[in-house]
Amino acid sequence: MSSAFSGFPPEGLRFLRGLARNNRREWFQPRKPLFEEHVKQPMRRLVEALNAAMRNFAPEYLTDPDKAIYRIYRDTRFSEDKTPYKDHIAASFPCRRLAGLGAAGYYVAVSHKEVAIGGGVYRPCPETLLAMRGHIAARHAEFRRLMRSRGLRRLFGELDGEQLSRVPKGFCADHPAADLLRFKQYLFYIELAPDLAATPALYTEALARFRAMAPFIDFLNAPLARQKTKIDPRELFA
Repeated sequence: MSSAFSGFPPEGLRFLRGLARNNRREWFQPRKPLFEEHVKQPMRRLVEALNAAMRNFAPEYLTDPDKAIYRIYRDTRFSEDKTPYKDHIAASFPCRRLAGLGAAGYYVAVSHKEVAIGGGVYRPCPETLLAMRGHIAARHAEFRRLMRSRGLRRLFGELDGEQLSRVPKGFCADHPAADLLRFKQYLFYIELAPDLAATPALYTEALARFRAMAPFIDFLNAPLARQKTKIDPRELFA
């Protein structure tokens, strides 16, 4: 499928390499126009192209580019690393209907080191993680079929994410889905060669992986969608 995205220009990739070596305000500020034109604008075009294609299989995840693209500025308040800027540009596509619940979504990022494409749930709040685990426990055979689908295995490999050393509280240690319930995150993620970013193939590679992940993403979000429909009647008159 063709799109208006033609790739990141050489100036954009050079900017990201330079930023990785010179991560300080004195270097970035005079070059901010270069960032806006050659890094942020190409990412906007990629988001717009993916949005157009996702209408066919993930319409609830279409995201305004201004909201999809992460800020280049790092939050250094609670980090030992005080470098002010991220060395990559990234965008995410969350489910609009489940805003504020930490639902699963899609992700793409470009740096001078790699192109990263992924999806799932990264740092869910305890309530969201519990809902997803409960859903997996009840329908673990279906979840295994999804995560072992030929497309996901070919395009990503195995399910990724941090795991507990034992089954979390509230679930039986001998549950048939014990290995799945130990996950703290449910992710499919891959890093590809950075040269991909300079070509239109970045769009096709991201789109193919987003499409393959769609049933997996929808499964994770199903219990959150059910909770969202249970509206407190008082909200109708708020």
